Amino acid sequence: MDIRTSPLRAWMLAAAMLVVAWLPTAVVGVALVLAGLAWAPHAVVLVPLTLFVAGFVGEAMRRERLPGKALRPGDEPELAALVRDVAGRIGFREPLLVRVVPTVDASLAPTRAAGGRAYALLLGYPLLRLLSADQLASVVAHELAHEEHVRDRRTAALRFARQVLADRMERRFRPLARLAAPLLRASQPPMWRAELAADADAARVTGSAATAQALRRTGLLHEAFEGLGSTWWSALTEEDTYPVDFYDALETAVRDPYVAARAARGVAEEDAVAPYATADHPPAEQRLAALPPDAVAAAAYGAEPVTLRAAASIERWCLGGLAGLDDPDLDDDPRPVRLLDMAPDQLHALGDETGKDLLLLATGEESPERALSAALDALADGTWLRLAGLLEPGLRRMPAAARTTVAQAVLTAALAQTLHAVLRPAGWTRAHRWLATVLTAPDGTVTDLHELAAQAVRAGDPAPLRALLTAAAKTRKEAAA
Repeated sequence: MDIRTSPLRAWMLAAAMLVVAWLPTAVVGVALVLAGLAWAPHAVVLVPLTLFVAGFVGEAMRRERLPGKALRPGDEPELAALVRDVAGRIGFREPLLVRVVPTVDASLAPTRAAGGRAYALLLGYPLLRLLSADQLASVVAHELAHEEHVRDRRTAALRFARQVLADRMERRFRPLARLAAPLLRASQPPMWRAELAADADAARVTGSAATAQALRRTGLLHEAFEGLGSTWWSALTEEDTYPVDFYDALETAVRDPYVAARAARGVAEEDAVAPYATADHPPAEQRLAALPPDAVAAAAYGAEPVTLRAAASIERWCLGGLAGLDDPDLDDDPRPVRLLDMAPDQLHALGDETGKDLLLLATGEESPERALSAALDALADGTWLRLAGLLEPGLRRMPAAARTTVAQAVLTAALAQTLHAVLRPAGWTRAHRWLATVLTAPDGTVTDLHELAAQAVRAGDPAPLRALLTAAAKTRKEAAA
């Protein structure tokens, strides 16, 4: 369906998505009112109604708050000049406020400034720190160009309705998939066209090479932030500490080829998991393939990151935001620690090791060796999906289109962690600072157990993992003799 040639159908689609999105909330609201009437037909009925309305008001107020910290042109002239030049080349004429956020993010949010309409350009600190100026300019160009492509009322209505419905699909009491999924699928093509058109516009400003590099680099940073970074923060928060050198450690980690490979696989898996067609972006490989091959940069911004005059204070603010601190310089609780000063064993202890324990529980075995053997039997006879469902009960509530990919990722993590527990006593040693599942075999070979497990699960072939299990048993037997 080409919505560009069917305005009435587009408006009907947007209206239908909003109805489906708000239907569960409306049903709950009506139920609360009816319950109040049945319980006390007088003033008490106002209680559930007030709570219901307060929920709407609270959500609207949350949407009005702009996230991030303002980066004013006078404080960051180099960044302001880059944004101003890119906006001019794209033809973006609206007032722009630039704000930094602690996460890997780049987006454009409508706001108001000096009583008039304006836009807030939100840029993640990892992007400002780790992208070259050319790559950052491509990211900025994409965001500004994308707004130009979705600005007409019809597309804006579709985009808003999709966002509302997609958000509701992530909640516990979500709209019926049988109603939501067809609407989301029907409204996805124009969103993808807008993204690809914005990529092409960015390529015309910074060149296809810089745009491709920005797409790859941004995806890698996002996966590393959400993977390694989130486990660091989660573990350290439980210890009432926070990583004061988080961004330094993240920068060091993403330069490692094993971390980069793990992140690239994460990008591919995330693209494959698009329940109910909620993704507004096409898969990364599709975006890269669609870039104009001969686009030459209209301007050169630099091969190094853009200069930030107040980088130290910006980083402190971002760390404070991630740690939930009002002022990292003054607040001693939680206590700051340094990731780069930790030994590999300490870093690996911050990782998520629940996969091994879950596999033991799911298989009913008491030893990692027997649990791993049972899991490999399930992989061989095709019953591994059931095993993955025991590892992650939430799988049964996922749409069929996403279930297999998520199940593969769940089983891969459990196999890699359990194999690690089996091989370490058999003479395998740590080979990597950041990833616990990268080990050196007794013969000196370095193996990424997570990658090996992922290949075995995708192929449905447990033979390579079974060979390692057999070799480990032989080594332990020889050592005991």
